[in-house]
Amino acid sequence: MSFYYRLGSIPQKRHTVFKKPDGSLYHEQLFGTEGFSGVSSLLYHMQPPTRIKEMLDAYDVSPKVAVEKNMQSRKFIGYNVPQKDDFLESRTTLMFNNDVHMGVAAPRKSMTDYFYKNGEADELLFIHKGTGTLKTQMGNIPFEYGDYLVIPRGTIYQMEFDTEDNRLLVIESFSPIYPPKRYINSFGQYLEHSPYCERDIKLPQDLEAHDEEGDFLIKIKKQGMIHQMVYASHPFDVVGWDGCNYPYGFSIHNFEPITGRIHQPPPVHQTFEGHNFVVCSFCPRLYDYHPEAIPAPYNHSNIDSDEVLYYVDGDFMSRNDIDAGYFTLHPGGIPHGPHPGAVERSIGKKETGELAVMVDPFHPFKLTQAAMEIEKEDYYKSWYNH
Repeated sequence: MSFYYRLGSIPQKRHTVFKKPDGSLYHEQLFGTEGFSGVSSLLYHMQPPTRIKEMLDAYDVSPKVAVEKNMQSRKFIGYNVPQKDDFLESRTTLMFNNDVHMGVAAPRKSMTDYFYKNGEADELLFIHKGTGTLKTQMGNIPFEYGDYLVIPRGTIYQMEFDTEDNRLLVIESFSPIYPPKRYINSFGQYLEHSPYCERDIKLPQDLEAHDEEGDFLIKIKKQGMIHQMVYASHPFDVVGWDGCNYPYGFSIHNFEPITGRIHQPPPVHQTFEGHNFVVCSFCPRLYDYHPEAIPAPYNHSNIDSDEVLYYVDGDFMSRNDIDAGYFTLHPGGIPHGPHPGAVERSIGKKETGELAVMVDPFHPFKLTQAAMEIEKEDYYKSWYNH
């Protein structure tokens, strides 16, 4: 995150003696990114965060490629990915490259018998269905429909769900996920033209410090494998921390769309960015107000990036035959635009209620076997067959 935050008890100076009530020391941990040059926080544990008791078998979760080099516009029905009880087992990667993986999750149950950590990727979870609490060693964040949860790599967490009907969009970034640089000044503050600001951020609260010893299973994802480690003490034993590296939430409903007299290009919807990709939010907004404006987007060429839209809610005015939970993929190298009839339908309209998340990777996506199993065929013909 771009700004400083603190929670719980910390010493007055970093890297100095910090004693427990019994006179023994708390254990300091630097939780940082990009070596020692990125954002970081200092965490203070009751027990050393290094107490691995046992290593269990690792298992492979790397995505299986079905289409290596895609040059076809495609549509996928995300809700056709079956629900599973376990959070990790329900996670299904649909498309990926070396910078970012994208998929869905449909868990029925909360994580109660293990903890999870992504050891190499920041995670961006978008809550499409469900409510609950993201529980981490740095505090808890309640979540609901429309929330983005930004979880820096190395964060140990559990997802606690209130119901069994949960649907999530899952994005894994092999670089840190940040707000767009053009929204932030040199001091780390959101600028006035930013479509959201510090007030909109859901910060960790209710720091739970568990001073417990026993067998605590942590599943760690790295290099396409889930490594299973048994820790000797509870991973949520942090009594305090401060810094700029921490999980947080942001509701898509608090994104304030930028509009104009004529159609604005997709970068005005940008919400997050990583290395070689951006994430955008398409939200309910007033349409363009030039008297002869065409609100529907113009045809445009995806030369530099693929474009993936995940449809959340409402009537997406530029597309026909779209429902909640659908994905569309428009690959780089060919133009795409509104479906037949969409331009004419948009003229004279005053507003839209659409809600969608867009990911633009700057290197092509490979498609997994799981994606091909939920594809609705012949989407590429939908501009011709009308």
